[in-house]
Amino acid sequence: MSRYSSGNRAGAVVAIVADIMALILGLWILMYLLDANRANDLVQFVHNAADWLAGWSRDLFTFDKAWARVIAGYGLAAVVYLFVGHAIAGRMQRH
Repeated sequence: MSRYSSGNRAGAVVAIVADIMALILGLWILMYLLDANRANDLVQFVHNAADWLAGWSRDLFTFDKAWARVIAGYGLAAVVYLFVGHAIAGRMQRH
């Protein structure tokens, strides 16, 4: 019985981490689109965290418009983290 509850907890932690990663990426997209003040410490923190999380997808697309590159690059990373994180969490909860 305890084996299943630890799997549920571990799966929940993985899902929460994936959600937080996607939230940071989504927050940066929103801040970018709303032209947030980049001199603000919170905006800088979110931007730096999002850059690190989306390092592999940030410059993947070469749209002419900067906003489209931001949405596609950071959005792709957010969707991948959600999909993979929740898939791993679901698998952990079944075992």
